[in-house]
Formats: sequence, structure tokens, C-alpha cells
Amino acid sequence: MNCCFLQSCESGGGCLRSRSHVMTDKPLFLYDTTLRDGTQGEGFQLSGLDKLRIATRLDEFGVDYIEGGWPGSNPKDIEFFQEAKKLDLKHAKLAAFGSTRRANLAVDQDPQVQLLLDAETPVVTIFGKSWEMQVTEVLRTTVEENRAMIRDTVEHLVKHGREVIYDAEHFFDGYKDGAEHALGTLQAAADGGASCLVLCDTNGGTLPSEIMQICQAVRKHLPNTPIGIHTHNDCELAVANAIVAVKAGAIQIQGTVNGYGERTGNCNLTSVIPILQLKMGITVVPHLEKLRDLSYFVDDVSNNPHFARAPFVGSTAFAHKGGMHVNAVQKIARSYEHIVPTSVGNEQNILVSELSGQSNILIKAEELGLPVEKGSAQANAILNHVKQLENAGYSFEAAGGSLELLIRRELGDYQKPFVLNEYHTSFRQYSDGHPPVCEATVKLSVDNTPVLAIAAGRGVVNSLDLALRKALLPFYPEISQVSLVDYKVRIIDGHDATASKTRVLIVSTDGENNWGTVGVSENIIEASWLALVDGIDLFLQRSGMTNS
Repeated sequence: MNCCFLQSCESGGGCLRSRSHVMTDKPLFLYDTTLRDGTQGEGFQLSGLDKLRIATRLDEFGVDYIEGGWPGSNPKDIEFFQEAKKLDLKHAKLAAFGSTRRANLAVDQDPQVQLLLDAETPVVTIFGKSWEMQVTEVLRTTVEENRAMIRDTVEHLVKHGREVIYDAEHFFDGYKDGAEHALGTLQAAADGGASCLVLCDTNGGTLPSEIMQICQAVRKHLPNTPIGIHTHNDCELAVANAIVAVKAGAIQIQGTVNGYGERTGNCNLTSVIPILQLKMGITVVPHLEKLRDLSYFVDDVSNNPHFARAPFVGSTAFAHKGGMHVNAVQKIARSYEHIVPTSVGNEQNILVSELSGQSNILIKAEELGLPVEKGSAQANAILNHVKQLENAGYSFEAAGGSLELLIRRELGDYQKPFVLNEYHTSFRQYSDGHPPVCEATVKLSVDNTPVLAIAAGRGVVNSLDLALRKALLPFYPEISQVSLVDYKVRIIDGHDATASKTRVLIVSTDGENNWGTVGVSENIIEASWLALVDGIDLFLQRSGMTNS
């Protein structure tokens, strides 16, 4: 992470940049709050590792700001910011999120504000009350003290070398209830040195026409401070409202990948980004063709199903079924497609015929340093294999390790590290209070040498993992560097009840790199085994340690 701004400005001297410095080199900035506001959505949970993986992916995609969480709200976010210091972000700035100081408390005495500084991010985003009703009835303080809370907190953070973004909570409701008060809170943030004033439709009930009028009024009242927009989707208008705000002069859009967020969600970045770039001609990311991969990655990491009908990135976004539509798109695709599907990393899907091959697999092969010639027998074999596996329930969006193994095998760049002969697992539950016992037995051969290993663990999968490692360690001692850091299970086609297929996603690490592997089976143990083996196998392939 680039922390040179912190290192040079911590003293708060003359090195402080002007409050608008961050808004001068691009026409529009993307501010992602998936890791904070997104996690407030029902069914969307992220571990610390998940947040680090998503942050890295967002940076690679070209997001300008990544809001990591609220350091003062929970131990997980405090730990995240400690680990995030190790990230080598190439483009994005990491932001810590928090509140203004508490009423009637000096800003340098507020522990929540100090935690924001302790996070050591180059950017801090704070929110304050814009709605007078919230000030008097919720905070139980005065209008004057509320403005002082905003101004003091922004000023304090700026003096400590932070770029400060101010989120004006409930701004549109507050403006409609009392414009003078709402504008006064923005003025307080601007006076404190905020780099951007973000107008928040916190309740998600504002219409586009209102967004336009109010944003224009703010620009007229505060012409020298950039404004941003933060919208919620309670009226299915979050994306539309963000677009209108841009037309009214906003130069920062806040949102989440796939629209995750509290209640009905936030502005969906996977929709607003292609609208900005393809429809409005505003370049906001360098590689829009990676949008679908980003969408699927966040879904897989958060263990959520993909929304098939999502605009731009959904599996049915460019699907055509029968009749004149199919006839037309086969002749002229744009007759029923408003953009070229590959521009967002998607593909046309003719439902009445065989599914087309996935060209992005070849791009990934190139990225892995395993180039495949387009149209070659190897390319066709890889694409057909991927197609068959996806039809069987596999998903490679967050399982790049398994995809790399598949490509290596098809290209002949693969040495099988061992041959499995048999594995067996058992679970014994006792009625006398004795703790349950889980054991696994693995029989395999390495370079024609038979091996038998037995291990007990804290569960069936843990026992299998321990037995496999026990069997392989004498031959490949380097696998002691590899550990399992995440394990997710998803049921596929739940209408089959307990006989449904299970997809297991595992993330492994060697301490420096993480990789995901996947297994699918009607048997959760078998699915887990497949993912476990791929995790160790890939490490051995990359390290060149496999036996001939």
C-alpha cells in the first residue's frame, strides 16, 4: 500500500495538500464500499481473509478508493487494517470509515476518532448528521454542536495527514426537511478541509428528479468543493440516482460490487460502471472486460449464488431463446444486444443450441503464463473440459488453482505427484459423553512406493487433510508450508435435498500466495477431497517438486 502521503504529512505541517487535490486527475472516481456497507446486507458475510482477497481484486480492477471497514466497530475490522498494511495496492487508496466525534467531547479525546488514525490508511471517510431531526432526536444535541462535531473531526484528521471524505448521512431527506440546515453541515465539512462532500440517500427513497435538483443546488452553494453520491436501492433507483448525480456534477460514485448492502442494497457498481463507460463515454476503469469475473469472484468468496438475471454480468444478460430473436442475433448481434457482451467479460448465449466456448479461459491461460493458441486442439480440449465441469456444477471464478491445474494437464505441463488407491473416513459418536472421534485412512503410491497413513482430526475433512499430508510429507516435505485458510460449502440444485450436489471451495496459502481450488460431488467428503488434493497438487506443480 502506498503510504508515502502519511509518512510525509504526519506532522501536519506545510506538506498538507489542498482539499481538492484528489479530484483533479480524473473526471470521475469510483469508491467501493463492499467491504463495509456491503457487509451490512443480510446473507453477506466476509472473513478477514475474504476482505483482503476482495481488496486486492478491486485494486487490480481499477477502483480508486476501497473502504475497508470501521476500525472502531469490531475486532475483525481492526485486524483487517493491520493486515491491509501488507497489501501492495497498485492503484486504489484504502479508506477507514467512522463517525464524527461524539457530542460535547473534544476530538482528540474521542477513542473512535483515534482508532481511525491508528488504522494508518491514507484516506479516512467519516459520516455526520445532515437531517435536523436526526440531530435533535437521535443525537440529542444542538444544531451548532453538530456542525462543530463535523468541522472538528474533519480538521483533526486532515491535520494528521489524512485525506478526508465526508459522507453526509440522510442528506436528501435532510435537505427536503430543511435545506439551510443540511447545507450548513456541508459547509462545516468543507471548512474543516474535506476533499469531497458525499451526498447520501441513506433511506433510498429519493427520486432522480429530486437528486438532480438538490445536487445542482449544492454545487451552486459550494462551488469549490467536489461532491460525490452514495445511493441505496430501496426504490430500485440507486444506479439511476447515481447517474443523475454525475450529470449534476458529482465526481465520485460510491457503491458495492453486485449491489450488496443493507436492506435492498447499494448502488450496484457492476451496473453503473458499464453505463458510465459504454453509454456515457466516461472512462473509469482500464479493463472493463474483467467486470464479470469481478462480479463472480465476490459472489464466490462471500458464498452467495450468482444472480443470473443481473444486467451486464448475469448468465442470462445476453441469452436468446428461439424464434426471431435467435435468427436475428446470429446475423447481426446488435439487433437484440445493446452492447458487445465481451466488453464486460460476458458472452452471448444461444439457448436452443450448444453453449458457445468461453474465450476468457484462454485469456486466463495467458495470464498464468500457459499460453494456448486460439483454435488449436489444445484450446478446444480445455474449453470443452471447462464446459463439461461447469455443467456438472463446477465454478472457477474463485478457484483459479483448479483451473490452472486443468490447463496444465491439457497442455502436458503436469507431473502427477501421487496415485490414490483408497481413502476411508469414519465418525463415531458415543452416548456416554465420550468426545466424538473422526479418523481418515489414505492409501496411495508415490513413484510406485505404496504409502498408508491414518490420522484423527476435529472433523472428517480435517482428518482427511491430516492423513493426506502425513502420507506425502516424507516425499514432499515442502508441503508443510501449505495450510488451509478457508473452506466453504454450497449446495447445488437444492431440490434434490440431501442427495444434492455439493460444491466445496478451499483457499490454501504458502504464507506468500493464496489460491482457490474446487471440488464437486453428491458426497460432501468426496467434494472436499478433490478440493484438498488440488490445493496441494498446485503447490507442487508450481514448485517443480513432482516426481517424474
